[in-house]
Amino acid sequence: MDLSTVHEGIHRHKKKKRVGRGPGSKKGRTATRGGKGQTARSGDIPRLLKEGGQMPLFRRLPKRGFNNNQFRLTFAVVNVGDLGKLEGDDVTLDLLKSSGLAKHRHDEIKILGEGDLDRKLKVHAHKFSAQAKEKIEKAGGECVVVPGKHRGPKIKNKMRPRKPKVAVT
Repeated sequence: MDLSTVHEGIHRHKKKKRVGRGPGSKKGRTATRGGKGQTARSGDIPRLLKEGGQMPLFRRLPKRGFNNNQFRLTFAVVNVGDLGKLEGDDVTLDLLKSSGLAKHRHDEIKILGEGDLDRKLKVHAHKFSAQAKEKIEKAGGECVVVPGKHRGPKIKNKMRPRKPKVAVT
């Protein structure tokens, strides 16, 4: 290798791609933008369920029944066998989240009874299965139930009890 070949293949001034300059450039016609219409324009992105002027599918279909998704609680499931790997005697919600056992966004944490526990732990969680509770207490530990989020109906002004009218004498 000599000094004349050190920078071979390295281009300091790369030419800019010139689009829309006719068919001879091989980047004419659509100018690397695909087809016509909304997808060829900058700015607005065509949404997944948009159908142009046609009535969208989700508005054409009838809606019946009750959907419980907005009230549903999601649980992070942690097994008893995984608790033994954690450091310390006190297993809190923050420790479970920071250790990666309760990943993602969950409303509550539930401890299940898969695996074995060989040491005494004080476990804080929203729910425990019967088998998990039995195994933790058998190892000399303690199960502490943490209160969860209240997901009941919101009280509106019409539902609040009215103040009793005081008779004017």
